[in-house]
Amino acid sequence: MGRADTHVHTYYSGFNMLGALRFPESVAPPSLQVDTARRNGMDVLCITDHNETAGGFVAQKYARKFDDIQVVVGDEVMTNGGEVIGLWLNERLPLGLSPAEAVDRIHEQGGLAIAPHPFSVHVAGMQEKIFDLPLEGFETINGGHPDRYSNHFAREIMDRYPGRWADLSGSDAHSKFTTGYNWTEFPGRTADEFRKAILEKKTVPMGMPAPVLTQVEWSMDVVWGGQKLMYKALRHKLNPMEDNRLYAKIISISDLKKATGLVGGFFYNFPPITMLATLLSVRYLRKLAKQALKEEQQRLGKIDAIIAERDARAGQ
Repeated sequence: MGRADTHVHTYYSGFNMLGALRFPESVAPPSLQVDTARRNGMDVLCITDHNETAGGFVAQKYARKFDDIQVVVGDEVMTNGGEVIGLWLNERLPLGLSPAEAVDRIHEQGGLAIAPHPFSVHVAGMQEKIFDLPLEGFETINGGHPDRYSNHFAREIMDRYPGRWADLSGSDAHSKFTTGYNWTEFPGRTADEFRKAILEKKTVPMGMPAPVLTQVEWSMDVVWGGQKLMYKALRHKLNPMEDNRLYAKIISISDLKKATGLVGGFFYNFPPITMLATLLSVRYLRKLAKQALKEEQQRLGKIDAIIAERDARAGQ
């Protein structure tokens, strides 16, 4: 059985917002993610940067020098109803699409459409919208979701309606620290064989979410990496990189903001602040998961009704 990591990010994923804070999604070059995947024993690596395919093409070119791994170009695009992943793409998808439009665009490129973390309690999953879309599969293990609900509920749905979707496990890794804990197994070793396994629903999710400590390492990695880039930009030694929104943003901000970012990053990486942020995050996720678990049976009943209606319309 081959191994595939179906959901990995690089520094082409740009920035995210947390309240007033703006931080890089990843500072990992595509080559680093390929090297890390090889060390973790992956045969196939899917690069799925946020709203971008450029990192996937860079990783694919880099991986050609090796005979033990192949890269699939993907895009985790934000629609107006949650995120969807396209795999085997030729170009990035436009923003502002509906979920249905995004899936259509993926299929028009000859790609496969996957729902990442569909029932997440803290990021933009498509939730019940997945039942109205011709998706090839969805994640029942997302490595960035250590809470008690998100992956658990996805597993409940996959088991409740077997054979409808490919069962997938992706690390959702934004750094080298959060890879290797979960993956998807499939018959074969190549990207083409992995694609066939998805279409034939012969994939097997393996592993578990990355430990919370690795998420802390990721956060420190992006802060430290961002500081290095800002320092380089202050010295006018950071050159633009095509389609790299992280580099473009850092180059564009004022020297004062760069200097402020350097100081703020230093304080974040000071151990008490890092540990406090971790404890607050874990507490927040536990609260969200606890509330969602209370409503689980009621939600399952509503989903049963949705699928029964859908099957009736399809004449099944």
